[in-house]
Amino acid sequence: MFQKITLILLLLAIVSCKNSESNEKDKIKAASWLLGNWENNSVDGNLEETWKKINDSTFQAQSYFIKEKDTLHFETITLQQKGEELTYNAAVKGQNDDKPVSFKLTTATEKELVFENSKHDYPQKISYTQITADSLVAKISGIQQGKPSSENYSMKKIK
Repeated sequence: MFQKITLILLLLAIVSCKNSESNEKDKIKAASWLLGNWENNSVDGNLEETWKKINDSTFQAQSYFIKEKDTLHFETITLQQKGEELTYNAAVKGQNDDKPVSFKLTTATEKELVFENSKHDYPQKISYTQITADSLVAKISGIQQGKPSSENYSMKKIK
């Protein structure tokens, strides 16, 4: 009888560990709609963002803004799941000694991800909102030079 109880407890422990492990990865899985190539073409230039899955806990993106033949902005983004925390790390070429700035996930729904870092100069908030399967809005916002500021980028998926 003692062996049966021990076996049952052992099986319950294994099953609960597997469930918590899969729950931890759910946050990054919920962001899988970001994967792919996105663009925003405007009179000011072209913004492109390309998201790839590196592994079960990491997505990586490159984002660049080109006007005519000049790259005006280039950044590398890593979306990483560690435990139950999902972090957006952005390294902008020529800023912060090219080191990444981290933003923690504060809001996650089926169609929206919001990341915040109140200590960063600007932006303090980065959000992605899925509009349809092939369109999203990326928004950066916060206080800039003492005033509220925000920029929206409507992006279409490149097929």
